[in-house]
Amino acid sequence: MQTLIPPKLLQTLPNIYDTENTKDPTCHIKLFTPDSNWTWYITEVSKEDFTCFGYVVGHESELGYFNLKELESIRGPLGLPIERDIHFTPTPLSEVKKLH
Repeated sequence: MQTLIPPKLLQTLPNIYDTENTKDPTCHIKLFTPDSNWTWYITEVSKEDFTCFGYVVGHESELGYFNLKELESIRGPLGLPIERDIHFTPTPLSEVKKLH
């Protein structure tokens, strides 16, 4: 997923299920639609098929799975692609939830 997440950064993320027993996992990456209100916070990722687990903020806010390949094909209402917030610093999930 070189478009949304550079390979070097992707390799530093926890593997899928690595944090499932962590009470307050870290959100490592923030993805967002610049022309809509959707945001994805990644806590872990499968490096084989790019399935991620994290906190999704859209119509509702919830923990769930999503795929980076699918996100790369999504465009917002104005045709803008999803972007990575390059200024986001890893943040505990509990703190991210307070923002939404």
